[in-house]
Amino acid sequence: MLQKISNSAFKGHGPIQVLYPGLSMADNDSGIGSIGRIDHAHFEGKFHIAMHPHINDEILSYFRTGKVRHLDSEGFSETIGGKRLMLMKAGRRFYHEEDIDGEAEAQEGLQIFIRPGEKDLEPKVLFEDLDELYSENEWRLLASPEPASELQFSSKTWIYDIKLHKEVVVPLPSLPAKDLTGLLYVFNGSVLVNQTVGLNKKEAIIFRQEELSIHGDTDTELVLFLTDETASIFKRGMYSGNQVH
Repeated sequence: MLQKISNSAFKGHGPIQVLYPGLSMADNDSGIGSIGRIDHAHFEGKFHIAMHPHINDEILSYFRTGKVRHLDSEGFSETIGGKRLMLMKAGRRFYHEEDIDGEAEAQEGLQIFIRPGEKDLEPKVLFEDLDELYSENEWRLLASPEPASELQFSSKTWIYDIKLHKEVVVPLPSLPAKDLTGLLYVFNGSVLVNQTVGLNKKEAIIFRQEELSIHGDTDTELVLFLTDETASIFKRGMYSGNQVH
């Protein structure tokens, strides 16, 4: 099964556009398994996002350009962006604010809202420093449920990225479990999947039990999400939860 999500599925017209990936599946859930919501942000200039709460969300901040200053109720004050990633595990309650400096360089990235494995876990903030900004033509594991991951989800969720060069073809990475559902997202560039489905920036494809051949039409940045839809999750997080009423 292959299901394309076009960039018209995003909601909002400001610097943050929101994708609820499950809405394209018409199955009465705004998410897909543990993948609750994906925000694609693009800021130019200085912005301040005031202190605000999250409840039962696990949020991976994946910024490719620009810098963001993060301050939270757990006492962390950190600058993230590029090679420094952050996972906020909100649990029962968590507050944070952000200062975005997009003057010298526009800030662009994803905030990825993952559903937790259970309700009201202890809040926690995790950071990871990448050796390189890009993983050239090889899949790189960013976060997973495995204890060996610096950024560890409480649900059965895996996230990878790759920078695929023009005319290079790659398959999916070796999957960490059987019967996973995947979402392949184009952050920048364009690809051709299985020689039939073209994807451009801010488009995605959902797949279940499919082998994929991914051809770079241009130098392209991809993010791959994998989820076990049979595993336990909490679907009523503040932002990651099911928004279909």
